[in-house]
Amino acid sequence: MRFNQTCLLVPVVIFAMILVGACSKDEETPQSSSAPKLSGEAAIPTDHPDISDALKNRKSTHFQVGNNNVKDLLMDGKFLWLATSGGVVRYDTSVDEYLLYDHRHGLLSKGVFYVGKLKDRVVVGTYGGGLGILDQERGTWENINIPNGLADAFVYEALEMSNGDIWIATWSGANRIKGGDLWNRDSWEMHTVENTNGGLPNDWVYGLAEGKDDIVWLATEGGLARYKDGEWTNWSHKDGLGAPYEQVKKDIEFKSDPSEFSKHHAQQKIEQGLAGVDTAYNPNYIISMEVDGNGTVWCGTWGAGLSKFDGTTWRTYTVDDGLPGNHIFMQHRDGKGDLWIGTSKGLAKYNPADDSFSVMTTADGLFSDTVFSMTDADDGSIWVGSFGGVAHIRQ
Repeated sequence: MRFNQTCLLVPVVIFAMILVGACSKDEETPQSSSAPKLSGEAAIPTDHPDISDALKNRKSTHFQVGNNNVKDLLMDGKFLWLATSGGVVRYDTSVDEYLLYDHRHGLLSKGVFYVGKLKDRVVVGTYGGGLGILDQERGTWENINIPNGLADAFVYEALEMSNGDIWIATWSGANRIKGGDLWNRDSWEMHTVENTNGGLPNDWVYGLAEGKDDIVWLATEGGLARYKDGEWTNWSHKDGLGAPYEQVKKDIEFKSDPSEFSKHHAQQKIEQGLAGVDTAYNPNYIISMEVDGNGTVWCGTWGAGLSKFDGTTWRTYTVDDGLPGNHIFMQHRDGKGDLWIGTSKGLAKYNPADDSFSVMTTADGLFSDTVFSMTDADDGSIWVGSFGGVAHIRQ
């Protein structure tokens, strides 16, 4: 689930977290200047109804989060973590209680883009506040930022490799922390367009994934990069990434061009030969990425569809191939290895047997057809995040 920097820089509306099962409430999350306790203090109001057996048996349940994007989701045992533009929420699915963490609890920014785990600890990537690491016992956050070696305070993803290295994607390049020793400044490396001699095609690194044989794949605004044994290789639209503009322009529903509001995006379009395109289209801009069990890299683009790369050949899917939309905000591999794709017009699951897609929309239980995030639970159900809420869908 990925969106553009223009949206990230819009001031966040005062946060009123509502996460009350299938019911809507007007109560705000209890305010506290101290760290929340791990149970009780920020729980659902006492007049909130229990989740009944009838509700549990429904195919889908909606959870509202106010005027916030749900940018990422993490299922960690019984806890569902929600990264939102108003903080990160820990929802206890077993008892229907939640805790909200934001700047009052040690985070340096309440805008949260990413939630995941490093070294068995929950971490978040924030808009301008660096990387936050949760102290579970105290309910407070330690922060990794530029003085620690971080390339930029805008953090989009973190990846713990099988070999123990940690990679962090930022707005100004990528960091590699050798051996995963985050608190040892000597372990940190920074990789940018400049110091890789263009091996990293763009400093805006939006996503990370581990491939076979310790390969690191990096999704950027200028294309796909591969890091292997100290060597860099990259690919862009001229190599096969993304569908041509003439093929997809009829299906682009976002007519507002980010370059009209952002000097950064405007410069990127000039440099990438897209100055004549005045809609939401950039085939080099990878806003989501996943690597499947075969090592194939799937790249979700900004209006140019979904491209897969096996290391040699590119193949791009668009609405003409059954996708609901060509803006691919999110990708997720579930516990069975199935690939899910979140788009601007619904959620799709890839069917490798016949190279097709199954599509879900609000008619099938989604909170919204614009899908930014997803995770799956041990019971086979899925949680799907959008602007304003999350859908819990039992398959």
